Amino acid sequence: MAKILIVLTGARHWTLADGTEHPTGFWAEELVAPYRAFVEAGHEVVLATPGGVVPTVDRVSLTPEVNGGPEGAEAMAAALRDLAELGSPAALDGVDPEEYDAVFYAGGHGPMEDLATDRDSARVLGTLLNAGKPVGLVCHGLAAALATESPDGASPFAGYRLTGFTKAEETQTGLADRAKWLLEDRLVALGARFSAGEPWAPHVVVDRNLHTGQNPASSARLAAELLKALG
Repeated sequence: MAKILIVLTGARHWTLADGTEHPTGFWAEELVAPYRAFVEAGHEVVLATPGGVVPTVDRVSLTPEVNGGPEGAEAMAAALRDLAELGSPAALDGVDPEEYDAVFYAGGHGPMEDLATDRDSARVLGTLLNAGKPVGLVCHGLAAALATESPDGASPFAGYRLTGFTKAEETQTGLADRAKWLLEDRLVALGARFSAGEPWAPHVVVDRNLHTGQNPASSARLAAELLKALG
């Protein structure tokens, strides 16, 4: 049995270029699908957020439109209600990455607000990535990679092939022109080799011990790849 850390944003909004606070949080499917896969495989899962704050779900991720209809939306909401750990996550600043066999980052726009600059998150990511342990990030969860950049511009993610929420997808959300920065651009500037698949279609990239998914539809497939890496 492995011990897996799932990191979620603690942000309730994403600040846009004009100062507007866009309501957000974590994306439900990007937590529920991996969590379910890891637990069903017999692994121990610990949830963590910056400061140990109770995370907020992005309400859009619970709507019928993104869950295949009303039944899917209710099933997603029920899955979150059953996830008792959401009410008492660990604080990232108290996490010892040496205790974990793998780490997984869910998305939602929230990570663009907090995890993109969180030094405790960067410590966790850098430790596991450099140790060769499986590291998984999906969608806007890739924003956490940006916090690993050192003052001289170096990052452990430089040179890795990866994916994440694309400029094309952000444009289709209607938020690209209002954002302070776009995730794809920042990851390329970090030195990563960005791979963009078709908008909204599952797309997973594995490069050594780094496992990344482009969007919510990639969550389950990404979790499966992480489980393969854990053996």
